Amino acid sequence: MSAEHLPAAADTVIIGAGIVGTSAAYFLAAVHGRRDVVVLEQGPLFEVRGSTSHAPGLVFQTNPSRTVCRLAGWSVELYRSLEHEGDPCFYPVGSIEVALSPERHQELKRRLGFARAWGLAADLLTPAEVQRLVPILDAARIQSGYYVPSDGVAKGVRLLRALTARAQAGGAQFYPETLVTGIEKAGGRVRAVLTSRGRIAANNMLLCAGIWGPIIGRMAGVPVPMLPLQQFYARTSALPELAGAPSETEHPIVRNQDRAMYFRQHGESYGIGSYRHEPLPVMTEQLAPGQSALREFSDEHFRPALAAANELFPCFRAATLVERLNGIFAFTPDGQSLLGPSMYLEGLWLAEAFWVTHAGGAGRAIAEWMVNGAPSIDLHELDCNRFHSHTFSASYVRRRGIQQYREVYDIIHPSQQIEDPRGLRVSPFHRRQEELGAVFFESCGWERPHWYGANESIVAPDDTPPRDGWTARNWSPIIGTEHRAARERVAMFDLTPFTKLEVSGSGALRFLEGLAANRIDHPCGRITYTSLLNQHGGIECDLTITRQEDCRFLIVTGALAGMHDLAWIRRAAPRDGSVHISNLTSAWCAIGVWGPRARDLVQSVSEDDLSDAAFPYLTAREISIGYAPALALRISYVGELGWEIYAPTEYGLYVWDTLWRAGQRFGIAAAGGGAFDSLRLEKGYRLWGADIDPQHNPYEAGLGFAVRWNKGEFRGRAALERARQEGIRRKLCCLTLDDPCAVVMGKEPILRDGATLGYVTSAAYGYTIQRGIAYGYLPAEFAVEGTQLQVLFFNQRIPATVRSEPLFDPQNLRLRS
Repeated sequence: MSAEHLPAAADTVIIGAGIVGTSAAYFLAAVHGRRDVVVLEQGPLFEVRGSTSHAPGLVFQTNPSRTVCRLAGWSVELYRSLEHEGDPCFYPVGSIEVALSPERHQELKRRLGFARAWGLAADLLTPAEVQRLVPILDAARIQSGYYVPSDGVAKGVRLLRALTARAQAGGAQFYPETLVTGIEKAGGRVRAVLTSRGRIAANNMLLCAGIWGPIIGRMAGVPVPMLPLQQFYARTSALPELAGAPSETEHPIVRNQDRAMYFRQHGESYGIGSYRHEPLPVMTEQLAPGQSALREFSDEHFRPALAAANELFPCFRAATLVERLNGIFAFTPDGQSLLGPSMYLEGLWLAEAFWVTHAGGAGRAIAEWMVNGAPSIDLHELDCNRFHSHTFSASYVRRRGIQQYREVYDIIHPSQQIEDPRGLRVSPFHRRQEELGAVFFESCGWERPHWYGANESIVAPDDTPPRDGWTARNWSPIIGTEHRAARERVAMFDLTPFTKLEVSGSGALRFLEGLAANRIDHPCGRITYTSLLNQHGGIECDLTITRQEDCRFLIVTGALAGMHDLAWIRRAAPRDGSVHISNLTSAWCAIGVWGPRARDLVQSVSEDDLSDAAFPYLTAREISIGYAPALALRISYVGELGWEIYAPTEYGLYVWDTLWRAGQRFGIAAAGGGAFDSLRLEKGYRLWGADIDPQHNPYEAGLGFAVRWNKGEFRGRAALERARQEGIRRKLCCLTLDDPCAVVMGKEPILRDGATLGYVTSAAYGYTIQRGIAYGYLPAEFAVEGTQLQVLFFNQRIPATVRSEPLFDPQNLRLRS
């Protein structure tokens, strides 16, 4: 152990010596050579008071998220390399998820697709094959099993001992029984951590405090949106059927997600874990400093789980429960973890809301990020800055955390919508959209029309291929009708949720030129589409920058990417006061008006000259819509003539009504997000977070046209230049499905002769080309027009063909008309 007194200063102070904090310390000190690392733990080491000590240690790697699956794989790699006093820290006994229902059986096929897409070895088993691996399970109760042989059981306390020893050998210092009492900050950054044993100055503070994270975050003035919840686990008495079994485990771990339960062997007995009860939240103020994360066990809440366990494992009926645990762990509002540098306080990093499954990988990822300035894999789904301000309210965190607990083992459709809370953020035209029968999808708190019921009356018979089952959920043939309205006449889209940022100041141009891969120094009124890269050349942001004045620029990016992009830009900005960054999202509403009749419509309500000569493509001008002032950007994400029209929010309803009334004689239709996505894929437009991300560079993503090598230095230039010289090994490709009625949803593996080449990044039906579209990264030798492939959809191989892109209007004639 370390000396009694804290050092006066350290480069990095890690708060929390659970599996995440200890893993991070190991990677920082022993792997990356950071000698100045201090770890503070409020309780004793190893038998810590957080969840690591009492967690059952089940490691299931399969996840709909490629990132989360990768972190779990890194965890397995780390855990398998460790031992303590000759005993392994990980038992790779495999895992089986069983299906009791036809719906779950289908879901297991989808999970097999995730595994194939992410490179995880897995298989589907018959009931008899499951029983051969777990003989005490009643095979008559199940329809199938999903098997991952590399999953297993992690021993939390052994892992802590082994990782601590390695971290200390690398120079890290650990201080148990040390309460954090405050965070000292100045000039917008961390300066010191105050503790029960004194003050320690710090350049960086890594928060790995688990359920106590929000408490420490509050000390620092940084939101950490997590809700602690109780969860039950019990161990049976010795089972005669397991007499003479080894002391740990030889059976695969089992999940019965139809009953919200999991099981693992403990030598001659079995452990039973349950989510099969109403959520039991613990308010943050109920977590006293130094208190254990264990609570009193409730037989009443566990009784339904025990009955369900007895059905699947009949031998449990003769057993008693000899050990009962009620442990607390945390859920965020969207169920994902929190990772990365906080934009609210420089020098503060988060690695929170991780289970043992992903903890080792999280430690590796955050250490890479802190040392190298960027992680080696795409972590945007876990970005601690992704949340919008409404998600930080205690009531929102509680409501969404409770629902995440309820849904932890549910079958979740990719477009499944949250039911509560709703109606938090609405555009000024929301009332009109309701009158048109809008079906709203929620995104970042916004209510966004996905299609309009009023358009059902113009759906032509046999106009759209029918769907059923999984692909028909959260879908309507109206989407195809709205798509065609944009292609054939004119359509209006609500773009208000777009994130609108203003970058201004004497240093704004210099700053943006150094950040963007494309040239920003254009005359006022010019729109630039560009990527912002990290130092590895990966695409951190994908957005447009409009030069409004010499020292004032408007950045427009997507709603989902908005907070990530804002954080990235703020972190990169100079601290000398020469650059000011403002979030104008709520101040400006926006309407997309696109289609062959778009100019006719907008010109009919504006006295400004909207001709191609006066208002060319990729330019912006201030115009009037009727009496209302507006900023019009001639750009399109759907591949048609038209404008993004921005107006101060108070004018929004007037602008909508003016365009809508005038549009009747041009055959206008209100159109939603379903058509928007279909239109953009026909045109080959990328979506950040799906088709493009920090793990891919512009040349791999097909965006090399937006890189200007003659502009001078920009972030990521050196790495991108190396990548260009080495050549592209993988390329984002467009595929169409050979069956004109087939559709896929995204994240499915792409196969050639049974081998996985990549996965689907985005998918939709192209109503103009009358084919299902799928995008995905393929090895360069297969990224050739005409290559025949298959997309594995619920374990069915759907033939697909690589196509040149864009599929629609490749010469951009319609955009520039």
